[in-house]
Amino acid sequence: MYAVIESGGRQYKVETGDVIDVELVGDAAESSEKSPSTSVRFDRVLLVAGEDGAVKVGSPTVEGAQVTGVLVDEVRGPKIIVFKKKRRKGYKRLRGHRQDLHRVKIEKIEG
Repeated sequence: MYAVIESGGRQYKVETGDVIDVELVGDAAESSEKSPSTSVRFDRVLLVAGEDGAVKVGSPTVEGAQVTGVLVDEVRGPKIIVFKKKRRKGYKRLRGHRQDLHRVKIEKIEG
């Protein structure tokens, strides 16, 4: 069984037991404890496929479907380099960025 979920403007194909890195998730991002084993729920489920081959496609989401996971860790993504330059003007700027991410283990797919 697998599902396609949307989180942070991106789509992820997930199965039970998968570990994915998503942008900071609502409830876990706002909580002050931020401890591992915090439950995370994804309500924007775009597609659910069962073991029997039946596929439910939402328009845009599948009614009553949800994916539940557990917050494993807080990590940082790869460094992105932003370099600006204007030729012959002596203007150069170098900036870096690393996105904060939550590592989530998928526990259950309902729907």
